[in-house]
Amino acid sequence: MTTYIYMIRHGESPKEGNERTRGLTEKGMVDAERITDRLKKEGIHAVVSSPYLRSILTVEGISQHIGQQVIVEENLKERVFSSGQNRVSDQELGPLLLKSFEDPDFALEGGESNAECQKRAIAVLTTLLHTCEGNKIVIGTHGAIMTMMMGYYDSRFGLPFLHSTTKPDMYRMEFKGLEFVGVERLWK
Repeated sequence: MTTYIYMIRHGESPKEGNERTRGLTEKGMVDAERITDRLKKEGIHAVVSSPYLRSILTVEGISQHIGQQVIVEENLKERVFSSGQNRVSDQELGPLLLKSFEDPDFALEGGESNAECQKRAIAVLTTLLHTCEGNKIVIGTHGAIMTMMMGYYDSRFGLPFLHSTTKPDMYRMEFKGLEFVGVERLWK
C-alpha cells in the first residue's frame, strides 16, 4: 500500500519570542490559507503537528476541513539547539547548523544533536507509517527537523536543501510500506 506523508514547514513567524508560543505573521497566516487550499484536493486523512504554535497554525485549516483535530506530537518539535526557550539568533544559527550537519553528534550544552533529533522524529514517522498505512497524512513541521527526517531516507536532503526551503514549504513523501519511494515539492 502507498502512504503519502505531506511535510509542511510552518509559515513566516515573528523572529522574537518563545519557541513554543510564537505564532504566525500576517503573511504567515495568508500562506497557511494557501496551504489549506492546496491540500483540500489531496484527500488528507489526518493532521499531525509539532507542538509549536506556528506549526499548528499552519496546518489547522486542513484539519478543520477534514473535520478532525490536529494531533500534537511532542517529538516533532524543532531541534532543541540550546537550553533556553528563546530562538537562537540568525548569527548563531548559521555556524551551529553547519557544525551540526558536519558532525551529527554535535550539540551545545543543554541542546540536542542532529542524531538525537532525527531519532525521535523518525520514531514518530515510523509509527505513522505503521498505523496510517495507505493514507495521506499531513505533518506540520520545521525546517531543520523536516530536513533530518527527509535526510534519513535520502542523503540529498542535507544542509544545502535546508537553506533552499521557504516558509512555508510543502513536500509529499511517498512510501510503499516502510520503504521510501520518493519526494516531490508541492509548494511554488
